[in-house]
Amino acid sequence: MKRVIFNQKGGVGKSTIAVNLAAIAASQGKRTLLIDIDPQCNSSRYVLGAAAHDATPTLKDYFEQVLSFSQFAQPAGHYAHPTPFDNLSIIVAHPELGDLQSKLESRNKIYKLRDLLRELGKEYDQIFIDTPPAYNFFSQAALIGADSCLIPFDCDDFSRQALYTLINNIKEIKADHNADLAIEGIVVNQFQPRASLPRRMVEQLTEEGLPVFENKLSSSIRIRESHERNLPMIHLDRNHKLSQEYLALYGELKNS
Repeated sequence: MKRVIFNQKGGVGKSTIAVNLAAIAASQGKRTLLIDIDPQCNSSRYVLGAAAHDATPTLKDYFEQVLSFSQFAQPAGHYAHPTPFDNLSIIVAHPELGDLQSKLESRNKIYKLRDLLRELGKEYDQIFIDTPPAYNFFSQAALIGADSCLIPFDCDDFSRQALYTLINNIKEIKADHNADLAIEGIVVNQFQPRASLPRRMVEQLTEEGLPVFENKLSSSIRIRESHERNLPMIHLDRNHKLSQEYLALYGELKNS
């Protein structure tokens, strides 16, 4: 299963959700790969800490190989690095990844990430892809190569308006490039169940027929410690409320 975590609005928790779900899959014995295609490299640093800075090869190296038409192309698994966590590997991003975007677009390389994902799908049971907060070449390439999409959502009106545009963009990718792509569900993040606005907004999305996951993720200061210590929540504190919410959310995923 190849799963993209995508929202073109920033600050909704894409990297945090991608890393924590991938960590849970790996902890349950699934051969799991996390792919960071965001030049901000948040997922890479979350999992590897300072070591992410010097990790090589990166996804940038893969795309440079694509542009070079090398006769000595490396196998897909060459780009994956082990992590401190059993069963979890990562393909790291690079801050200069965005510099390649115009070249990749001009040479119509939008399907090359799909090719890489197909090869990696033979080696891994679960692949989680963290995307940049933009509907650009990299996020589109990820959606073209994925089986499903998870949409992080925080409960404010700006996020809601952006959500409809996002869904239409995903539908366009499905119609034009990837007929098998599915919106697996909307992940409600930073949820405050005692506040009326978040509850009302989630109820309205559900009434509109949108696939909102039943299990939601609470706000917690503990997630900052998780980031600082480079430990996904289940490794930092498995019994914490947020860890249990992530576990419950993972249980809702297909082929979990």
